[in-house]
Amino acid sequence: MRVKICGITQPQQSVAIATLGATALGFICVPTSPRYVTTLQIKAAVAQLPENIDKIGVFANSGISEISQIVINSGLTGVQLHGDESPEFCYQLRQSLPQVEILKALRISSLEALEQANSYTEYVDTLLLDAYHPQQLGGTGQTLDWQMLQQFCPSCPWLLAGGLTPDNVLTALSQVNPNGIDLSSGVELKPGDKDLDKVTLLFQKLASRE
Repeated sequence: MRVKICGITQPQQSVAIATLGATALGFICVPTSPRYVTTLQIKAAVAQLPENIDKIGVFANSGISEISQIVINSGLTGVQLHGDESPEFCYQLRQSLPQVEILKALRISSLEALEQANSYTEYVDTLLLDAYHPQQLGGTGQTLDWQMLQQFCPSCPWLLAGGLTPDNVLTALSQVNPNGIDLSSGVELKPGDKDLDKVTLLFQKLASRE
């Protein structure tokens, strides 16, 4: 299973988290976020990472040229769109960055929002379902209604996000069947500062399922 730890801000933590078992790391490229990192910070964080770790930049309502520039300059392998980007925008971004994984994050508040997810599957590589919050785009610590997702089976891989912690991750995975999970605030001391003990506990819990 894919495990993405998002909101990394410190190079030494990126290496430690990858060593503990994360398969993907997320870097927030949204200037208003408390977890925001610059291109130089991302470059420093990914420089020491193994090739097989996915390095994903998180954007919200940025332009295609800006996204492309940051991806190229910082060595990212994936782009997560966390704003109001349309399927058409995802298609255009794919033309600009053909070699880069495109993830579309959707904040799910209802079954209607869940149905909307299917309109993206043709244009992105991966979907990410997050909890809805009226003011914040992500990292809120709020969980989704997992039961609502029991029948969710899109035609592309998807990640479960939204308030996951080492304490509730096994409960979540007993109810839904994603291709991967995404954690941010659930393994933090404070925004952008990860708690490596919690990350260790997360992977211990996940190992107990196998």
